[in-house]
Amino acid sequence: MEVTYSTPQRLLIIGCLTLAGAPWARATEFPINKDDSVVGTDQTIVTVYEDTLYDLANKYSLGSEEIIRVNPGVDPWLPGAGTKIIIPGRHILPPGPREGIVVNLPEHRLYYYPKPNRDGTRNVITYPVSIGKMDWRSPIGLTHVIQKEKDPKWYPPESVRKEHAAAGDPLPPVVPAGPDNPLGQYAMRLAAGNGTYLIHGTNNPIAVGLAVTHGCIRMYPKDVAALYPLIPVGTPVRLINEPVKVAWVDGELLLEAHPPVDSQGQTVEPEIDQFAELMRAAVGDTVAAINWDYAREVLQKSDGILATVGLEADDPNAPPSPPSDVPPASAPPASAPPSSAPPAAAPADTPSTTPTATTTIATTTAAIAAPAVPAVPDSTATASH
Repeated sequence: MEVTYSTPQRLLIIGCLTLAGAPWARATEFPINKDDSVVGTDQTIVTVYEDTLYDLANKYSLGSEEIIRVNPGVDPWLPGAGTKIIIPGRHILPPGPREGIVVNLPEHRLYYYPKPNRDGTRNVITYPVSIGKMDWRSPIGLTHVIQKEKDPKWYPPESVRKEHAAAGDPLPPVVPAGPDNPLGQYAMRLAAGNGTYLIHGTNNPIAVGLAVTHGCIRMYPKDVAALYPLIPVGTPVRLINEPVKVAWVDGELLLEAHPPVDSQGQTVEPEIDQFAELMRAAVGDTVAAINWDYAREVLQKSDGILATVGLEADDPNAPPSPPSDVPPASAPPASAPPSSAPPAAAPADTPSTTPTATTTIATTTAAIAAPAVPAVPDSTATASH
């Protein structure tokens, strides 16, 4: 495992799998049932003079890059008093089994599913994470925790020591536990990569959620302190690469997109056609009316904000509904319009504002034309706006 530091504050940027989240007292734990697919809420706050986006990220369980991305044009160090800041708190739960730890690399977020409570209810705990530059091809998939260590020592790789020596900032062979240790106070070693991948803390919380030169995954100190005692050795850990997530909620198709990461864990620009194919695959054969123009806009932004991009539609191949009950004999018969009267034509220049079953609908998403559905209003991009 290799770590590179770009400032004289050596050992501040770490080299492993570290988790990120707000102070654990914040709402990072949510009750869920088997049908739930979305947790959390979006909100808008107003800054005070002392605020920075990095402090707000820590406070609201976000990575630094996560809050910066959804608030373009705001100075992360000096947002100023009275600035409205979007807090993206809604998350679509990742696909797959809901057990143990799930880390979605493009999302830079960890989900932990504790065992069900005694009454059968379940919770999910989620924290933002940072991932560094490592070979993420082989570890993708299922692994597990093989070791836990409080106050871990750090053994800088020889390559890292050579880099620092060349820069006039030599490192010792062993960095003891303490404030200069980039692993923080807690570390959980994974079986992946022959034990070289860790979930651990950090002595540089601002770097949580930012792209780092080397490393695995890192957490805010309070987050890892809260998670560490909950994780027994043997806990399954699933590393996934899902930049596009979708969910059906009350007949609405929600889309959540994040910048993809390459094989080294570095954020890259999204390829929209590839993203659109991922979305089609995620929706599957559900009959839907999708606004592909708006969906592509959401995919292009890839800012993690949930957006409504379509509506579930009636299946044209489904059997017809049974006829309604015959009205009582005492009820007067309803008058029918003359059969010769043609139906009223809708004005040609009156656009529909909501996708409905009357819009052109395909039986599978692969056949849905991009302009088939009228634009979904921008207010669907966040829950609170």
